[in-house]
Amino acid sequence: MAVVAVSGGLDSCVAAAVAAQESELALLHAGYGQRTAVRERRAFEEIAEAFGVPPARRLLADLGYLGRIGGSSLTDLTVPVPEGGAADGSIPNTYVPFRNTHLLSVAVSWAEVIRARRVYIGAVEEDSSGYPDCREAYFEAFRAVVRAGTRPGTELEICTPLIRMSKAEIVAKGVELGAPLGLTWSCYRREDLACGTCDSCRLRLRGFRQAGVADPIPYASPGGQAG
Repeated sequence: MAVVAVSGGLDSCVAAAVAAQESELALLHAGYGQRTAVRERRAFEEIAEAFGVPPARRLLADLGYLGRIGGSSLTDLTVPVPEGGAADGSIPNTYVPFRNTHLLSVAVSWAEVIRARRVYIGAVEEDSSGYPDCREAYFEAFRAVVRAGTRPGTELEICTPLIRMSKAEIVAKGVELGAPLGLTWSCYRREDLACGTCDSCRLRLRGFRQAGVADPIPYASPGGQAG
């Protein structure tokens, strides 16, 4: 059994497809007060259906306190989501402080209870926004925490199969594995049509373009469609 953190986005969907090659899936989704929570939840449920994961093996985690803490344009509606990433290479304001630690903590707790052997997360370092909790060094440190903080005899692997991949490679892997990419949602701003201009849309569109694959979701901006 593998617990997979599935936001509803491209990367987590492909990570689930990778996990499905070797494990039965249990899927975790978190709401944390993000702008597009409703659309992401819909994407999660549709992806779970596509993978044949029954409701009993879907866990919805309420991390709404992250929204109340704030510090990110994804959770604070008074802070605009920027066009693209941070121009100076700094951490963009779409970073939700330490979010992956909260998410992974839930995943590890659930994995211990259901005796899963692996936890998957679709984190990407090589071709991403540069969030500090998506770096290989972070996951190495978290693996040490898991070893120290779980019951004796627990053998739980934290898997980051996409960590060194480009977005184009992720798209290609998803196509290869038959992942339901058309069900995914990546936009930081909108829930009806993807904006095509936020950092997440920009990275996604570039990945599809470089992979030579048409992005199957609709965009509000013609420029976004072109990438």
